[in-house]
Amino acid sequence: MRPAKPFETERIQEENKVKEKYGLKSKREIWKAEAQVRRLRGIAKRLITASAEKQEEFLNKLMAKGFLKSASKIDNVLDMKKEDYLERRLQTVVLRKSFAKSAKHARQLVTHRYIKIGDRIVNIPSYSVNLNEEKTIKLIPLKPKAEPKAVLEVKENAEGN
Repeated sequence: MRPAKPFETERIQEENKVKEKYGLKSKREIWKAEAQVRRLRGIAKRLITASAEKQEEFLNKLMAKGFLKSASKIDNVLDMKKEDYLERRLQTVVLRKSFAKSAKHARQLVTHRYIKIGDRIVNIPSYSVNLNEEKTIKLIPLKPKAEPKAVLEVKENAEGN
């Protein structure tokens, strides 16, 4: 999961850009995305020689998850990048739907339980959103801020006099 060479300047700079763009907590989330894409590519490599039915089943799963466009082939899976995987995270989808002002704000909305998918609240920013679920994402209205206790006491005293 960790990079083989820990101090590569180019890789570090590129990871910093990706981390900033997607509002990730740490570079470990980038490495996990890379591992997932590597896993999908490995499955695709094994399926190249498999029957057309198995290939179609695998491609349909990836299309339902939103990783591929319609009418894709196994070759398209081999071309996947970590950015394709990061685009399907709940945090990124919330930002694209304009519920948040920035990627970090989107992460905060998700972790503070202000995002609903269908009927359930999801508080995991790395949750992978399916295409069907993307349509049902809602923002729970923010609660109005409560007035400080001192202000309430002053109002009560003013009304009492």
